[in-house]
Amino acid sequence: MTVRKKKVQISVYLDQTIMTMLSDYAARRDQPQSMIAEAAIASFLSPDADERREAAIAKRLDQVDRRLARQERDIGVAVETLAVFVRFWLATTPALPEPAAQAARAKAAERYEAFVTALGRRLAKGPKLRQEISEDINPMGDEKTPS
Repeated sequence: MTVRKKKVQISVYLDQTIMTMLSDYAARRDQPQSMIAEAAIASFLSPDADERREAAIAKRLDQVDRRLARQERDIGVAVETLAVFVRFWLATTPALPEPAAQAARAKAAERYEAFVTALGRRLAKGPKLRQEISEDINPMGDEKTPS
C-alpha cells in the first residue's frame, strides 16, 4: 500500500496564450493540466535546470566558435589568394609605354564595370569558390586521400 502525500492547491493567473498552450499540451499527452504545471515548476526550480541551461549555452558558444574559425580560415584564403594574384600580375605584366597607357586607362572603366557585373552574377547564383576547390580536390566526396 502506497501512501499518497496530500498536495496543496494554489491559484495561478496565466496569460490566455499560455493557458491555451497548457491545455493543448495536456490534451495531446492525455495528462491533467495540474500534473504538467507541477512538472514544469519543478523543472524550473530544480538545481539541474541551471546546469542544463549552461550546457545549452556552452553548446551554442561552441557552434559560434566553429563558425568563426571557418570564417577566419575563409578570409585568410581570400587574402592569400589576392596577394598571390597581385604579386603574379605585377611580376608578369610589363609597364605600358605612355600612348598605350592612355588607351588602357580609357578602357579601364568599361572593363571594371564588366568585372563588377560578372562578380555580382557569380555571387548571386554561382557556387562559391571554396565549394569548387573542395570538389576539385575530392571529386568523389569520399574521405580517403589519394596515395
